[in-house]
Amino acid sequence: MKITARGLNRSTLGRQMLLRRESVGVVDAMRRLVALQAQAAPSPYVALWNRLIDFDPAELDAAFADRQLVKATLLRITLHAVHTDDYRAFREAMEPTLRAARLDGRFLMSGLTRADADALLPDMLKYLKRTRTADEMTAWLAERGAEAEPSRAWWALRAYAPVLHAPSGPPWSFPNRPSYVAASVRPTLDRDTADIALRTLIRRYLAGFGPASIADMAHFCLVQRARAKDAVRAISDELDTLTGPDGTQLYDLPDAPRPDDDTPAPPRLLPMWDSVLLCAADRDRLAPPEYRPYVARSNGDVLPTLLVDGYVAGVWRPVEQGIEATAFHRLPDETWAALRTEARSLLELLADREPLVYRRYDRWWDGMPGVEVRVL
Repeated sequence: MKITARGLNRSTLGRQMLLRRESVGVVDAMRRLVALQAQAAPSPYVALWNRLIDFDPAELDAAFADRQLVKATLLRITLHAVHTDDYRAFREAMEPTLRAARLDGRFLMSGLTRADADALLPDMLKYLKRTRTADEMTAWLAERGAEAEPSRAWWALRAYAPVLHAPSGPPWSFPNRPSYVAASVRPTLDRDTADIALRTLIRRYLAGFGPASIADMAHFCLVQRARAKDAVRAISDELDTLTGPDGTQLYDLPDAPRPDDDTPAPPRLLPMWDSVLLCAADRDRLAPPEYRPYVARSNGDVLPTLLVDGYVAGVWRPVEQGIEATAFHRLPDETWAALRTEARSLLELLADREPLVYRRYDRWWDGMPGVEVRVL
């Protein structure tokens, strides 16, 4: 079976609840969405507002507070919000990547070895049974051999160890200066377990973002392509195979929805680092190549975007007068009217939280090529 580029776009948008808002609670939504990138604390809130009917941010506050949802360094070695039932398998799947990327030369400069890290983990997780600040953790590590660079040791171990960000309350559950707590469910940190867990992660990824190629899977997780290929081979009897628009072999779950190419996709105001923009090595799925440099910046920042007919069409940011929308090409009046409705709803969400959210990233708007700029 062959699938078109537009069919891929609609399949991913449908599974990510971006073809229509759905009436589902935030905890169940997170299971369906798989993972929301949470590098910026407001982003999971704005992401769910885009996807759910009558989204109540207090429901997300509560889900983080009672750990139905957790925030940790996982996929692509970045912070993600995930359902607590997914955390263990996702962390186990990422073990080889996190170990190689965090217990590296920068970590060794602290005066600790990889063997030291393994030996420290049990006591460190006991110490983290209650919430600890970064200062507390660097002091703890300095007393245990990381005298040279204790902050560097903690930078590595807070990503490598099964450690969660501790929720702190409004406005977005997690502060700019985070605190940390040990995960209540302890992953098994070994290679065999990691390879089995990767199969689970790939099944979950396909449910939320498929169809996808081996390269897409490896990109989303940041695992070696050989590992992704081996995982797919191990579960191949569970998967459908498709041919992508460029002839690439794609994989999918047999019962996963694949909407028709002509399914409407309403305008949306996606948050920074929305996972749907980062889910595939094939970035053309949602972002035209000529617009990608303006949305995905040189240091890895991914700006808040206008999604029009299922594709990136510009960027947005809050200003004193409302939501400033910068379109990279001319949009019809009915699209502007729909974006204005979205902006009013978004402003209501932000009003009680952080009206000028993401303003620290305003520098990226210098020189932004706006064919049309409107304050909504």
